[in-house]
Amino acid sequence: MSGSGLIAALTTVSKREQAEALAHHLVEQGLAACVQLQAIESVYRWQGAVQQEPEWRLLIKSTQARWAELQAAVLAQHPYALPALVAWPLPEGNAPFQDWVRAETGS
Repeated sequence: MSGSGLIAALTTVSKREQAEALAHHLVEQGLAACVQLQAIESVYRWQGAVQQEPEWRLLIKSTQARWAELQAAVLAQHPYALPALVAWPLPEGNAPFQDWVRAETGS
């Protein structure tokens, strides 16, 4: 990842309480500047059958420098047997926002 050094990461959990707990942990530990929570509906194949379930999506704003720690924290607390956690670089962004994310994550 390159550019601004900022990343957006995404994962999902099944319950609002799980999403809130994970979001608070990431922000309190300085691993994320912000985590947005959104109720969604997911359709996926699991163990040979198509499933449809409500989930909570977490959009995590952080930095490349904190990625390894963020990944470890999410995977350690994630309730799923096979959690999806993906991240992508944010090559552009307004300077005050970038500065804020870096300040909040100590990056």
